[in-house]
Amino acid sequence: MSFRRLIGKILLLLVMLLVLVSGLTIPGCRELGDVPRGWSGVVVADGALFLGSMEGKLVAIDESNQDRLWDVPFESTKQTGGFGCAQAPESVAIYGTPVVAGDLVYVAGYNGKLYAINATGEKRWEYPPEAELEPIVGGPAVALGKVYIGCSDGKLYALDAATGGREWKFETGDKIWSTLSANGDTVYIGSFDKKLYALNAADGRKKWEFPTEGAIVATPLVYDGTVYIGSFDRYLYALNATDGSLRWKFLAENWFWARPVADNGVIYAGSVDGKVYALKAENGDKVAEFDLGSPVISSPVLVDGAIIVASEEGQLYSLDTGNKQKKRLVNLEEEIQAPLAASNGVVYIHSEKDVLYAVDAQSGVTLWSLSLKS
Repeated sequence: MSFRRLIGKILLLLVMLLVLVSGLTIPGCRELGDVPRGWSGVVVADGALFLGSMEGKLVAIDESNQDRLWDVPFESTKQTGGFGCAQAPESVAIYGTPVVAGDLVYVAGYNGKLYAINATGEKRWEYPPEAELEPIVGGPAVALGKVYIGCSDGKLYALDAATGGREWKFETGDKIWSTLSANGDTVYIGSFDKKLYALNAADGRKKWEFPTEGAIVATPLVYDGTVYIGSFDRYLYALNATDGSLRWKFLAENWFWARPVADNGVIYAGSVDGKVYALKAENGDKVAEFDLGSPVISSPVLVDGAIIVASEEGQLYSLDTGNKQKKRLVNLEEEIQAPLAASNGVVYIHSEKDVLYAVDAQSGVTLWSLSLKS
């Protein structure tokens, strides 16, 4: 990587961090071409791939032949370019990954709306129906017949998954950019107020909260009775899922954005410091450390016993904790910030150039690529 490009990356991360911490808009950001218009990941369901494009559309793609089944554009009456940037007025940035439940696909826009789309690409409902909330960055989650979405207004909303009617809301002390995790009758959500909350999924009643020293934008991982969550204070925390008590914490060299993954009693957590840490789930002892040389913002996936992870600069790796080695699968030469997805041994990657890649998780062969641009 050239020195000029390295400095550019550092400046971009600093701008993103400033916005994260302060909530400021960016003056003149029409000219900031490096600021992405969303980084939606992919969800795979019923032989189709669903993701948000950087043109502000929910796109459905046939998994077998890559035919574009349909797309649904979203429009807004306010600035929706992302992080306060004023892009084309009809474009809605989509940062969160869609979720599929039953015959509906749920997707949230930076315009402050949550949409439910049916299997033929027709809108079933939107929330709120007559207005717009503050920007939504995280993705929706579905559990117990409800769809949940966090918002920059600091509130978590629980809606009837079939109708979009609001059932309850819970207010934190600051913005919510995180996607929640649901486990049994409990949902877990992080906030810019530096806390992780455990709420009753049915009525929003708070069960417990855990304070950290930094904002939380990562999605929690619930594994074997423990909640694992990274914070901007550079710690990865392991909390008792029942009462929120601290089991252990691990200090990295920079903050955590990506959701960790677990396999065989080991937690794999990627950090903005460019490393993936393999930690024993029971006590946080470090098993291995993999230096990817570039920030890890994209959440990794587990494929056939291998941890597949992407660096921001576009390198895709398979990690082996047995010999503590990393194997480079492919260099896409495009920045990767969206979370990875996997199905049937194939890893799906949405790049910053709005291209969807399908890569064989074993060989690293790029099976196909598809531009999402109209």
